[in-house]
Amino acid sequence: MELPTHADDAAGVSLTTSADATLVVRLSGAWRLQMSAAPTGTVLRALGKSRIRCVRFDAQALSYWDSSVLMFLLKVMEICRQRDILTEREGLPPGIRRLLKLAEIPTEQQAARPRAASPCFLARVGTASMASYNSVSEMLRFLGDVTLTFVKLVQMRARYRSGDLFLVVQECGPQALPIVTLISFLVGAILAFVGAVQLQQFGAQIYVADLVGIAVVRDIGAMMTGIIMAGRTGAAFAAKLGTMKVTQEIDALVTLGFSPLEFLVLPRVIALCLMMPLLCLYSDVMGMLGGAAVGLWMLDLSLASYYHQTINAISLTALFGGVFKSVIYGVLIALSGCLRGIQCGGSASGVGEAATSAVVTSIVFIVAACGALSVIFHILGI
Repeated sequence: MELPTHADDAAGVSLTTSADATLVVRLSGAWRLQMSAAPTGTVLRALGKSRIRCVRFDAQALSYWDSSVLMFLLKVMEICRQRDILTEREGLPPGIRRLLKLAEIPTEQQAARPRAASPCFLARVGTASMASYNSVSEMLRFLGDVTLTFVKLVQMRARYRSGDLFLVVQECGPQALPIVTLISFLVGAILAFVGAVQLQQFGAQIYVADLVGIAVVRDIGAMMTGIIMAGRTGAAFAAKLGTMKVTQEIDALVTLGFSPLEFLVLPRVIALCLMMPLLCLYSDVMGMLGGAAVGLWMLDLSLASYYHQTINAISLTALFGGVFKSVIYGVLIALSGCLRGIQCGGSASGVGEAATSAVVTSIVFIVAACGALSVIFHILGI
């Protein structure tokens, strides 16, 4: 880039048309960003007056230039490209030619890239079917690997750190108590309120205790705990493992000879299997307390009558059935979170997608498992 010869050297453009239909654009003076708009319109009018086949640039009189001359040249060349007019750049300084070449690379790549044809309906169905098949296959493969890992655990050959297990137990258990307390109490209160509005019409307010106790112990307590842990802990598992996948920490474990399933997945599955029954029992208690609060406040029931009615309505079979469901939900949440975390892509957006997918997968599996277990318990008479 040359320095200006003097401060008053104004930028200018002169046009000359040769006999072979070539328009010569001569640049002169000092081109600066502070100057007024570049004379692109002058070149456009010259191109429209006659049949120009080629545009040649001459910058011998150019004393100084910055990005303003580049913007002018790019506009002129874009106009020539639209009208199928050749442009010759030999008269430009080497620096300008190099910058023009760099500026035109994205445009050339976009023009050279073929437009993808919109797939037909059958192609979209086939693509979705293959994606579903691959997803199910990968899920079954992951489940088989986790099963073999538990076999190693039984054989005392699984390698993981006990400190990590205790840390995950703390995150899944005591740290989840506040949200479980709030949600379970409110769900019990809402269930009692809805039942009270209907039962008051028949003078059967006392059976609100039966309604809340049976519903919470059999299904609601375990399901609400599972949904809470899916949104809280399952997403956390997916985000942590996804971040480790992005930062190549999982690849480092494999390189060092450690199995990611034993070192990362196994402690999380064990922790949720241990904590979910306890959280389920705690959720049952808080749900019945929420129902009792509504019964005492809205129905004028005594605490002793509500307590005895609840005890008479609940059976140990229903209680253990709900606890068993919570263990199944814990396994599904842990496996879904770890699976989506390991499947995470190699970018930051992939971590968010893995966490979202883990929550959705966990909730779908929980609802499906709840329906299946309810049918099985009904058949067995439990």
